[in-house]
Amino acid sequence: MNSFQVIILGIVFDPKERKVLIGRMENDPYIPQLTWVFPGGKLTNDGEINKTLKEKIKEQTGLTVKNLGAIFSKTYEEKRDLLAVYFLCEAISGKLKKGGSIKELKWVKPIEVEKYFKTSFHPRLKEYLIHIA
Repeated sequence: MNSFQVIILGIVFDPKERKVLIGRMENDPYIPQLTWVFPGGKLTNDGEINKTLKEKIKEQTGLTVKNLGAIFSKTYEEKRDLLAVYFLCEAISGKLKKGGSIKELKWVKPIEVEKYFKTSFHPRLKEYLIHIA
């Protein structure tokens, strides 16, 4: 039986500026070469996806978000037993402040996101990001 670890990630979109939020990490426990990421983290055993997603994003960014729904999922070339589920989120309150494992935060245009990532970046996710801009 295959066992997966599940991470949930928020693509935090600012509809006014038409940008998404990414964070820079160091020493990721799952994929060591990971640098820039979407905020989020490991799904906890209680399985409460929406609650965990919002808590992780708040801890890492200082922002309270509204989860607009799951938009994409994938495994990684670098770690096949890691399943990532991406959610489109919109910041509704809070002040941007790095926290948790995030060392730096940056708002970027969706078309520029891929150039920051050092790990595999799925073409379908790239296409989705380009179309939300």
